[in-house]
Amino acid sequence: MPQPQTMTDKNIVDRSRDHKNAAVVKTVRATRDRLQNGRQTPPAFDFEMVRLHINSVLQGAAAAPILVILTAVGGLWFDEAVWLLAWALMTMIAYAALVLMARRAARTQSDEEMASRWRKRFLGIYALIGLCWALFAYQDCTTCQGDTFVFYKSAALLIALAATAMATFALRHAIYFAVVPTVLALALRAGLERDAADVSMLAMVLAAALFFIFMSQRLYHTNLRMLGFQTQKDDLIAELEVAKSVSDEARRRAEEANLAKSRFLASMSHELRTPLNAILGFSEVMSGEVLGPIANDSYKEYVGDIHRSGQHLLNLINEILDLSRIEAGRYELSEGALAMSDIAEDCIALIQLKARSKNIQITEAFEPGLPMVWADEKSIRQVILNLLSNAVKFTPTGGEIRVKLGWTAGGGQYIAIKDNGPGIAEEEIPVVLSAFGQGSIAIKSAEQGTGLGLPIVQAILAKHGGEFVLKSKLREGTEGIAILPRERVLESMAPVEGLPSAAGKKKRAFR
Repeated sequence: MPQPQTMTDKNIVDRSRDHKNAAVVKTVRATRDRLQNGRQTPPAFDFEMVRLHINSVLQGAAAAPILVILTAVGGLWFDEAVWLLAWALMTMIAYAALVLMARRAARTQSDEEMASRWRKRFLGIYALIGLCWALFAYQDCTTCQGDTFVFYKSAALLIALAATAMATFALRHAIYFAVVPTVLALALRAGLERDAADVSMLAMVLAAALFFIFMSQRLYHTNLRMLGFQTQKDDLIAELEVAKSVSDEARRRAEEANLAKSRFLASMSHELRTPLNAILGFSEVMSGEVLGPIANDSYKEYVGDIHRSGQHLLNLINEILDLSRIEAGRYELSEGALAMSDIAEDCIALIQLKARSKNIQITEAFEPGLPMVWADEKSIRQVILNLLSNAVKFTPTGGEIRVKLGWTAGGGQYIAIKDNGPGIAEEEIPVVLSAFGQGSIAIKSAEQGTGLGLPIVQAILAKHGGEFVLKSKLREGTEGIAILPRERVLESMAPVEGLPSAAGKKKRAFR
């Protein structure tokens, strides 16, 4: 049997598929977990610190030989001893081995395991360098008198310790391999000779060694933190790239969905309105018995049902198209001077028939002498009709609807329509103000609608720079307040320059 083809909407996210940046997301999460829960010195940082040490050795390759040469020349000034030449040659060979190893490591594509091997090799070289300086520290002057050579040797050792601490701060424990042999050699000489100068030199070098070890550790941990901050910054950049990619993908899909919706509405509005107009026209002809009387009363009722259903469907299509145009920013206002009280009375007259069928009383409370406003008459009429229709729809039989029109505290105008229906729960007010949203109690207690009336009211008032306020309490009723700002009231506007001020001429100030 042929397998049935599965059709999926391109605008629906398939959660069974991995995102194209799933690997990046996993890497970011792994790095974050490693930083938060890992050991104090992550392996990746060991590798970076070894690289940092290699660069430090290569950049200061000439400093160590110069220090050894100056130390040997200074020693020959005080003591014409051949051992200084042999020591200088051996020490320079050790430093040369360090530089050659650093160059070889720099050319090698190392991973974390290889970096650990290089670290051990460097520690071995530093142990050899430490033995060389220990040999220098143990030797004594054979021809000179006094403590002059001791002071010279102490100065040379302090400079060597400082240079070693600066060169080895990026390599963990290297400072110990380079310094401890020298301290041990001085301690051995002080113990054997029991000379005050040797003891003083031991104390001075030991204190300096402890200080340099402390500073080296501080520099090491500071560099670790800097690498950690750099890694976190890279991770944040990666997360931002992933978020941007996801956002771009979501925006693209939203644009495709919006385009598909626009195309659907553009095509279906014509396709639906054409047969609906025919249905409404023929049903009106039949209900008016233009072509002859309808003998069967049931058929007359069916014709009325057809006309009402067609009209309901047409209103639904118009509401959807209005909301779509508003969301797309294509809802144009045809503004002019109008009286809110006149429009309110017209709308009440239109809704009065339906209110009487439910024995609902509509009371008016209009402030006298309200000036005209500058607004789109069709839109304002739609706002008031939607609010009145909702009030009649949700008001029980024998109820009351109060319509108030007056000034706002800011100098604008408002129209408030209040009913004594079942009301809306406070947490459901945002729901009913969203597209296709309906309150639970309202659905149970009245005929269902499309859920587009209040969102359209809110959007139309926003286009006018106004505001819509919905107040409601359960079992007390609901009040919808449509507010137009002060700038829409014609009395508060300055006349437009260059226009005649004849009576009855519409005026508006553009601010």
